[in-house]
Amino acid sequence: MKFTLSWLKDHLETEASLDKIVETLTMIGLEVESLDDKAALKPFVIAKVLTASRHPDADKLQVLTVDTGDGKPLQVVCGAPNARAGLIGAFAAPGAYVPGIDLTLSVGKIRGVESHGMMCSERELQMSDEHNGIIDLPADAPVGTSFAAYAGLDDPVIEINLTPNRPDCTSVYGIARDLAAAGLGTLKSQPIEPVKGAGPAQVNVSLELGDDKHLCPGFAWRTIRGVKNGHSPKWLQQRLIAIGLRPINALVDITNYLTFDRGRPLHVFDADKVEGGLTVRRARAGEQILGLNGKEYTLGPDNVVIADADGVESIGGIMGGEHSGCDENTTNVVVESALWDAMNIARTGRTLGIITDARYRFERGVDPEFMVPGLELATQLVLDFCGGTPSETQLVGYKGHAPKTVQFPASEVKRLTGIDVPAETGLDILSRLGFVPQGKGELVDVVVPSWRLDIDGKADLVEEVMRIHGVDRIDPQPLLSHAAVNGKILTTLQIRTRNARRALASRGMMEAVTWSFISEDSARAFGGGQPELKLANPIAADMSDMRPSLLPGLLAAAQRNADRGFNDLALFEVSGTYEGNTPEAQRRVAAGVRRGTARLEGSGRHWAGNAATVGVFDAKADALAVLEASGAPVDKLQIESGGPAWYHPGRSGTIKLGPKVILGTFGEFHPKTLETLDVAGSLCGFEVFIDAIPEPKQKATRTKPALNLSDFQAVRRDFAFIVDKSVEAGAIVRAALAGDKKLITGVQVFDLFEGASLGEGKKSVAIEVAIQPQERTLNDEDLEALTRRVVESVSKQTGGVLRG
Repeated sequence: MKFTLSWLKDHLETEASLDKIVETLTMIGLEVESLDDKAALKPFVIAKVLTASRHPDADKLQVLTVDTGDGKPLQVVCGAPNARAGLIGAFAAPGAYVPGIDLTLSVGKIRGVESHGMMCSERELQMSDEHNGIIDLPADAPVGTSFAAYAGLDDPVIEINLTPNRPDCTSVYGIARDLAAAGLGTLKSQPIEPVKGAGPAQVNVSLELGDDKHLCPGFAWRTIRGVKNGHSPKWLQQRLIAIGLRPINALVDITNYLTFDRGRPLHVFDADKVEGGLTVRRARAGEQILGLNGKEYTLGPDNVVIADADGVESIGGIMGGEHSGCDENTTNVVVESALWDAMNIARTGRTLGIITDARYRFERGVDPEFMVPGLELATQLVLDFCGGTPSETQLVGYKGHAPKTVQFPASEVKRLTGIDVPAETGLDILSRLGFVPQGKGELVDVVVPSWRLDIDGKADLVEEVMRIHGVDRIDPQPLLSHAAVNGKILTTLQIRTRNARRALASRGMMEAVTWSFISEDSARAFGGGQPELKLANPIAADMSDMRPSLLPGLLAAAQRNADRGFNDLALFEVSGTYEGNTPEAQRRVAAGVRRGTARLEGSGRHWAGNAATVGVFDAKADALAVLEASGAPVDKLQIESGGPAWYHPGRSGTIKLGPKVILGTFGEFHPKTLETLDVAGSLCGFEVFIDAIPEPKQKATRTKPALNLSDFQAVRRDFAFIVDKSVEAGAIVRAALAGDKKLITGVQVFDLFEGASLGEGKKSVAIEVAIQPQERTLNDEDLEALTRRVVESVSKQTGGVLRG
């Protein structure tokens, strides 16, 4: 929303400086996005041409002697046909930037004659499109003074960034009302006097919307005969140019001006081009209209239009048609001021791809009570600029505005904002904003003005009080100190989430952030697809379900990278998954995928041979790294073969803590899963359920445990056990560790053998047992006793027999 300072002061009586106005606008929630103080126009001065002679080498150029007011005439080469001795115009000296031609001037030679600057046209100073000659000022124009100040071009332009909930400030008048309420001046609120008309309008209007009367709640219009449509006044053109609009003609400029001045979009039809009456209706399928922007649009029943007997003349509330537009030959007009349904305007504008100032306001909501006054104001401006004879004002469909009443508890200001604002002060602020408090005390009914369609409840009234009272009055408060210096600030889940991210990044994986929405096929492939997890209004067809797993998004991301030539990569994400539509059903999960040769040791081709592709054990290592970083008791975990259906059944595993608590899964992906997701390549992945890791029994501490090093030599012993093929190696490792928890510090599998010599359905698993004496050196008897305990433990728990 752009406006000039002088335009604002048309509605606001204030002595405040520009800086104060800008600061106040931001403080009351109308954030100033840019400020053009017109400093770029300061170098232009009023100058007088003393002499004008023909250029010696060019018939269409003249050599001028120009007086800029300092007593030192300058030589200027000029090609304007109206350049002559005695002309007073706008001069730009060398070093000045001319915005209309995007050029910084310098001293130069034109056809061999030196030129020290230029005399400017209106287009070169962006005053208009006029470029047939240089600016010609009256004889009394003060030579040597600022041209911008003389011509009114030094008017600063302010642009504010409006939030969608402030339709009342889509007008300069509304902004002035807010500033006046903030104590920055007095609002110039003059009543709009009705313009007396003669007889009924020559064009009838009917609403033919059936049961959908809400699409056009009201339509006001009148005709004006005998107008003379020429240029609008200079001051009006300058204001439109300042905010980026191009002046067209007086009738069009009036509608554009009132759109910004009062937030009231209007439209003017050439009455002589309207066949029969005007009808507000739904468009018929396939109807077309050539818009005022020169583009043709195909309409349908979802679009509301204004049509005559020949067809569509205007897209209601968005854009008029070229056929009934006003030009210099227009003599009779229909001035329209209507109300339109905000949702329908937004949908129509989005569907047709039309962005206009009218749509911007109607889809946010306009003041319904200003529909008729806006028409009266437009009528008066038409009479002032174009003359003519108006008809009486006509109105159909409007049932009047029913004011909304909201209860305002004064105590809510303190509760919601933390600052004490006396009840009387709060009610006074609301009154200055146009609200009508009914009564006094702690609980007051407040009538909402017609222009504040965004006000729904008491919290909205608190917001109004606080933005005018001043959020800068909220005193800064120190953070509450914790009881202990090293007191815990983050929750356990937050700490584990951070540690998981750090652990995976240290393993060479890159963090990704994927959508929480996936397609139904992807959701079903990973155990989801429940009806309660479907989105009511998905942003795309392939984002219809909340994700039950992080893996579909990571796999899709890996494939997109592979399609662009990045075949070997490792991605991870720590975020939420959804098993239901309740907060308790949301899980915190760390997941990752590796593709191609993106192993921990590195990726890509190598001169020594082909690099190995990723596999199940890479995913297992990643999962265990996350669990260890998150504080899971790694030494007590059980790893079972097999996992969810999206993994390969023979190349996957499940990590458990006890028989029921599942902490994670890992493996290589099933070919059918990859086919469903349209993904290809060597891929493995894992998921760790961080929120399933039990809380530590001891309080977290930064104190490191005592370092206990044994003075005795460590011993290693190898064992080979014959067991059934169904026995997992992990079970043998756990059984061996249980042989002597005090002396045995580690067990590692180093060999696996299967053969006919072992018997049908048998295998041999060899382990290395690390033994660390703590109190004395072990002798042969001690080692033999330890060996027996290991063999007995393995035999008891797995049925294994020591291989001879």
